Amino acid sequence: MRWAGQELGVADAAALPGLERINGLVRSVTTPEFAGITFHEVMARSALNHVPGASAMPFDWTVNPYRGCTHACTYCVAPDTLVLCADGRHRPIGTLAVGDEIVGTERQGDYRRYVRTAVKATWTTRKRAYRVTLADGTIVIASGDHRFLTERGWKHVTGAMNGARRRPHLTTSNRLLGFGGVDASPDESEEFRRGYLSGMIKGDGMIFHGRYPSATRTRDIHLFRLALADVETLDRTRAYLLAEGIETRRRPFAPGSDRRRPVEAIHSGRRTDVATIEKLIEPPDDVSAVWQAGFLSGIFDAEGSHSRGVLRISNNDESILQLVVDALTRLCIPAIREPANSIGVANVRITGGLPSRQRFFAATRPAISRKLSILGTAVKTVADLRVVSIEDVGVDMEMVDITTGTNDFIANGVISHNCFARGTHEYLDLDAGHDFDSQIVVKINVADVLQRELRRGTWQRDPVALGTNTDPYQRAEGRYRLMPGIISALTESGTSFSVLTKGTLVRRDLPLLKEASSHVDVTLATSIAVFDDALQHSIEPGTPSASARLETVRAAAEAGFGVTVFMMPILPHLTDSTSSIDEALTRIKDAGARSVVFGALHLRPGVKPWFFQWLERERPDLLSSYRGLYPGAAAAAPKAYRQWLARRVRPLVRAHGLDGRDEEDGPRRGPVSGLAASATIRKTGPPLGALAADRLF
Repeated sequence: MRWAGQELGVADAAALPGLERINGLVRSVTTPEFAGITFHEVMARSALNHVPGASAMPFDWTVNPYRGCTHACTYCVAPDTLVLCADGRHRPIGTLAVGDEIVGTERQGDYRRYVRTAVKATWTTRKRAYRVTLADGTIVIASGDHRFLTERGWKHVTGAMNGARRRPHLTTSNRLLGFGGVDASPDESEEFRRGYLSGMIKGDGMIFHGRYPSATRTRDIHLFRLALADVETLDRTRAYLLAEGIETRRRPFAPGSDRRRPVEAIHSGRRTDVATIEKLIEPPDDVSAVWQAGFLSGIFDAEGSHSRGVLRISNNDESILQLVVDALTRLCIPAIREPANSIGVANVRITGGLPSRQRFFAATRPAISRKLSILGTAVKTVADLRVVSIEDVGVDMEMVDITTGTNDFIANGVISHNCFARGTHEYLDLDAGHDFDSQIVVKINVADVLQRELRRGTWQRDPVALGTNTDPYQRAEGRYRLMPGIISALTESGTSFSVLTKGTLVRRDLPLLKEASSHVDVTLATSIAVFDDALQHSIEPGTPSASARLETVRAAAEAGFGVTVFMMPILPHLTDSTSSIDEALTRIKDAGARSVVFGALHLRPGVKPWFFQWLERERPDLLSSYRGLYPGAAAAAPKAYRQWLARRVRPLVRAHGLDGRDEEDGPRRGPVSGLAASATIRKTGPPLGALAADRLF
């Protein structure tokens, strides 16, 4: 391994949350060949895992050389992509941290709505960059694997209509959902600061000059005062004045009550300061767009409102209203002037819906957070978010992805999918984000430990199942080569074993496995749940295609193995049609498999919510059917459905000569050929969701 100099060290707690929970940690290493992945090499105390007798699993002993899986792929965007935060402001995704509150979406009733969520994990990687350009001018730089929400569901940036890369992907006929049009917030330059002071003080400040005679002398009074309930605005104004050399004092102005917030004020009574403020707030002769953005920010904080999807700026001064209209026109934000009311107050109202309001907030960066919120607003795209082009930028670049509580976030104003969270590493106190496929625990001494355990006089040479938790032939096995030692240890001890994998790397060890089979019973099996390429890439991203796995079956069969294919889980209404099953069995038979094990989808409690979220995103038309099949806490499909499925599949299996078994036959303990007891999706999958599991059963 070319990992010299890559060691992180066992004391680097940042490398692995819950580091102290790993017994025998040797080192943590990274390599450019596995970007974004940290391997934690451990000295395992045991290799054989005994399955409790009460377990429904049809085997007694397992060996798992890895915790976590490198099958998963990464979905990411450029570090400067602006993410909408819960306070209504946008921040580059590269600056977000775990715990930050941002905006995601979820379906509530008839609409998908913007909701508050939290960042659960963040990480970086290097990926090929693609530029997605929309009709309104929105640009997002993302990897080809990243997904955006379109009017036709979630779609990857790139893909193909057929072949191994077949999957839903963006085309110029798609329209993204969101509000689009987000630009970076303006810098707090001198022009912006002075524009803000003008809008704020003209809108809500007081400047007073007066002369008060007394018995002894006449006093000239010069006063500036700004009294507000929103301290964010008060603090900003005070800081901007200080940048101009004007110091102010702060004091309580009006106490709060049950119906009213307390008000504080900043003020100055120095004549020179008041005179300077008067000059500062007048528009310059040559008004720039930056000054106008600052002016709109200040006047909105002072006199603006944002309620029930309507953004208005109110005033009774004609010159101020004209400044507002001119600034909005300059910044290309549509608005109309509404007639004045009975007391002479008129409104300038922003038109164009949420896209225009978000463009206003991004361009002006107001201080008052409560006026910026879009939480609870329905996702109704008004902006022209048609995809104009998807261009290969031509370079690999650093990219960032996050895991959120809603599994999405708002990237440059469009709804973007995030890497799906899993919980399989929680026994190590790892976060529920990307750790399963980025923090891989490798039992580097597993073969030696296994050899010692197999030599014990108490060992009864019961069959051992490999691949029942995480795939022993995941990509990392290409580096660590743990399986040859495990195979040799089992063979030398006279222990029969089975290997279950969805990886194609098992072909490397076929000669060794063939040699082992001359001494002990060796059973090979592969899992192929989905044979439709588009559906497979959606459900199991980052895993070999059905075609690639069938080629592995063919190679194993040619080496003399009677390969079992686990055609499970069969997904109701997705892969359970007669034509789908018959086509799958035809391909399995042609590849040389000897038998098939099949079973219906089983949803473990921790995975069920995520699978239903996948359905909501990809096949909302099936939600009601699945709720009927898996009501409440039910994990298994109804017995009636399982029996119906068996009646459909068994004749086809017999017709193809594959001697299949199904879950209704009941579990039996033994080699992998007996693993027919349950087709269970575990919460261990790659980013797209619960179905993208490392083990599909």
